[in-house]
Amino acid sequence: MKRREFIKATAATGTLLFIPTLTTSKSRFVSPYNPDLAELATVALETAQSLKATYADIRIARYRTQSVNTREQRVLNVSSNESYGFGVRVIVNGTWGFAGSQNVTKEEIQAVTRSAVGIARANSKLQREPIQLAPVKSVAAYWQTPIKKDPFDVPLSEKIAFFLQINAEALNVKGVTFCTSSGTFVNENKFFASTEGSFIEQDLHRCNPSFTVTSIDRERGSFESRNSYSEPQGMGYEYMQEYPWIEDSRQAGEDVMQKHTAKSVEPGKRDLILHPSNLWLTIHESVGHPTELDRAMGMEANYAGTSFLTLDKLGKFKFGSDIVNFVADKTRKNGLATCGYDDDGAPTKQWHLVKKGQFIDYQTTRDQAHLIGRKESYGCSYAQTWGNVPFQRMPNVSLEAGTKPLTLNQLIGDTEDAIMVKGRGSYSIDHQRYNFQFGGQTYYEIKNGKIVGMLKDVAYQARTPDFWNACDAICSDDEYYLGGSFFDGKGEPGQVNAVSHGCSPARFRNINILNTRRSV
Repeated sequence: MKRREFIKATAATGTLLFIPTLTTSKSRFVSPYNPDLAELATVALETAQSLKATYADIRIARYRTQSVNTREQRVLNVSSNESYGFGVRVIVNGTWGFAGSQNVTKEEIQAVTRSAVGIARANSKLQREPIQLAPVKSVAAYWQTPIKKDPFDVPLSEKIAFFLQINAEALNVKGVTFCTSSGTFVNENKFFASTEGSFIEQDLHRCNPSFTVTSIDRERGSFESRNSYSEPQGMGYEYMQEYPWIEDSRQAGEDVMQKHTAKSVEPGKRDLILHPSNLWLTIHESVGHPTELDRAMGMEANYAGTSFLTLDKLGKFKFGSDIVNFVADKTRKNGLATCGYDDDGAPTKQWHLVKKGQFIDYQTTRDQAHLIGRKESYGCSYAQTWGNVPFQRMPNVSLEAGTKPLTLNQLIGDTEDAIMVKGRGSYSIDHQRYNFQFGGQTYYEIKNGKIVGMLKDVAYQARTPDFWNACDAICSDDEYYLGGSFFDGKGEPGQVNAVSHGCSPARFRNINILNTRRSV
């Protein structure tokens, strides 16, 4: 399967996702899915209610992770980890309390629930306004990532052979010195129950394969590398079998050899064409983070700052050009943040953050929705593990494809003088997500509708609204691709969240281009 075919196959299903939901039984604390976990959860819920908690929920979760790291034709590291435990949240006197433990027994659940209630009572002395939860329907539901092949059923020897093959293909390119490759496979199984009557079991899968190809030219005294253009996906082991990894590693080898002789870019104002393998990260930093409501309200500042998209701009701010539409979505097929329900028990959904260039909405959880007059949560609550407090985390945030047929080749053919950027690179952005600078993996000069050669030492710099208002063309669905990261950081203590960002290639007019070598 070619890369273009893979992109079409994975993008074609769009937001179609099946979420089976059943009606709860008459008994308030009974799950039709896992009676053993329901019995344990009931201990927490009934204990919390007996201690006058107005709300309580419990997450019983098991996390499995396996990682493989290789270099050339040898294995550097293999690791497997598993974590199992539970966390209890309660609201007492209008205040949250949380506690957790890895000892999943009825006695421990009862003791931990008492601790959560005690913490809530202590915290209530400092609570300025009582917690308000947006309503949700009680459900008994099961949801799982629609994988074809469970990575944990695949023998370790097969995974190792796969990564060594990637390395061998790159090393076949004359001049390539090193190639490292790795993969991380995650399974997150969690059971949620609340005093509102919901019982939700979910089985989530994510995988994160990657490689880096390096060439050292001792005669020139140059060192060049290129990472894989692929990004982690909410898929099973079929990702390893369907994506053109071997083709990509061979192309990466050819790219690093070409980078040795690429000319250094001339700084100045230039048009930009950004490939999805680069643009997704710009979306993450300049759109995903500033539309988090807690950042906009100054409630989240310690980890990567606040947001320039303050409440006075909601519905009034021209964020981008008229063709720019950003969708937040936790239901997108293969998305890293995709699930059926969030850690508040709220159903996940899709909504616009920016529509026709206008900033119209934020990301919210149940206890945030009322702050901007919303009557329901957008399902953005997530905790890194059973032992972490759930809070607002980024959903999949994507740039909608253009509405008119437009391929990347056609976009290049319609461009007189520009630079095209592929792959994610280093970046810098200020504490309000307003001023930024991004690099990439490979850069190509476009003259009179044709690629005329490779460039190097390139970075692009802009202010967020200026950049998105400079967008004048977006390719159509045929060029759409889903990028993303396992490591979206937030909070103190810090937590990470896996999140995806989809887009098609897009053009931006008159953007400031830096020469990174001369800047240093």
